[in-house]
Amino acid sequence: MLLSRLLFYDVIHLKRTFILLTLSFALTACGLSMPKIPKLSMPSFKIPRVYKMTIQQGNVITQEMVDQLKPGMNRSQVAFVMGEPILQNTFDQDRWEYIYTINIPGFFEQQIQMTLYFEDEVLAYFTGDLAPTSATEDETVSSESEETAET
Repeated sequence: MLLSRLLFYDVIHLKRTFILLTLSFALTACGLSMPKIPKLSMPSFKIPRVYKMTIQQGNVITQEMVDQLKPGMNRSQVAFVMGEPILQNTFDQDRWEYIYTINIPGFFEQQIQMTLYFEDEVLAYFTGDLAPTSATEDETVSSESEETAET
């Protein structure tokens, strides 16, 4: 008798479990839609590039520095404005060379040169890629006045 009761309860228990599982699956399938899975795509890989650094060499030469240069300045005043020269000519101590180069690989490359000449320990004149703005403005004004005079 005990055995028959256990079997009876086991069968009922199995039926209930089966019915509950079937209903839960049926309700879950009907009531909920499948979640949308985002499309997975492979990220685009780029070939690593070699780092190319900016290279600056020499004394920085700016227009403001050139504007401050005046004939008659002594060597220490010129060195204060421009800095000590990169190249000092061992055969001619009265000539100072300033060279500035900047290289940004793939974008920009520039070289500026200035040569300063001294006579009797004072600045006599200078030449190079930059000119004082007052001299440039004077040339512009004189060329404009000549053009107006011609017309």
